[in-house]
Amino acid sequence: MKSNFYFFCILSVLTLLLACGNNNQKEVSEVTPKNNKKVDSAFVNGTLCDIKLPNIHFTKSINGADTLAKADANGKVIFRAGEKKDYFSDPNGELSNNTAPILLSKVDNTKPFTLISKVTPEFTEKGLYNAGVLYIYVNDNFYQKFCFEQDERGNHRVVTVRTIGTSDDNNHDVVKNPTIYMKISSDTRTVASYYSLDKKNWQMVRLYKNNYPKTIWMGISTQCPVEKGAQSIFEEVSLNQKSVTDFRMGN
Repeated sequence: MKSNFYFFCILSVLTLLLACGNNNQKEVSEVTPKNNKKVDSAFVNGTLCDIKLPNIHFTKSINGADTLAKADANGKVIFRAGEKKDYFSDPNGELSNNTAPILLSKVDNTKPFTLISKVTPEFTEKGLYNAGVLYIYVNDNFYQKFCFEQDERGNHRVVTVRTIGTSDDNNHDVVKNPTIYMKISSDTRTVASYYSLDKKNWQMVRLYKNNYPKTIWMGISTQCPVEKGAQSIFEEVSLNQKSVTDFRMGN
C-alpha cells in the first residue's frame, strides 16, 4: 500500500510539473510573437520627430536632435551639438560616449540607397574632433559614421568609424576646403562612402559588405567631443533608393 501511495504521489508531482511547463511554454509562445511584431530590426533608442526637407524626411531623433537642428525652406540645416557630445564605443572603454544628437530617416535595406549631403562643420582652434557626420544606424552597438572632422594636428580630414560592439577609427584624406560633399551608397550587397569637392568627382574612402538588417536608419549629426559646443551646416541633403553604378568611382 505504501509503495502504491508513493507511486501515486510521484506521478501527481510529475503531472503537475508537466502542466506548469506547458503553461509557461504557452505563455511564451503567446507573448513573444506579439512583442516581436513591435520590435524594429533597427531599434533606435530615440524619440519620434517630423522634420521634412525637400529630399529627406527625418522621423527619429536621438539625444534631442530635433531641438538642435534648424531647417529653412530651402532645406539648409544648421545643426548644433553641445559640450562633449560624441558617438564612439572605445575598445578600451575610456572614451566611450553616446551623447551626440542624430536625426534619422528609416530605410528599406533590401533595396539600394544613397544618402548625400553638402557638409560644412565648424572648425575652431581648439575644436578637436569637431565634425559634421552622416550615419548608417541600427543601434548603439551597430552603426557607421562618416565624418568631416578636425584631427589632433588641426587638420580637417575625412574619417570613417564603424561600430560592431566597439568602434574602429579610420583617418582618410586631409581636405583644405571648409566644405565637402559626402555620400554613403549601397546596392544591397555593398556599402561604400565617398567625398567630393564638386559633387562630380568622387573619392572612395571605405567599402565593405552590407551585413545590416532589412530595416536601417540613415541620418545626419554634429559632434563636439572636446569643446563647449559647435555646429555643422548641411545642405542639399537627399536620400533615395538608388545606388551608385560604379563603386570604385562613386558615380
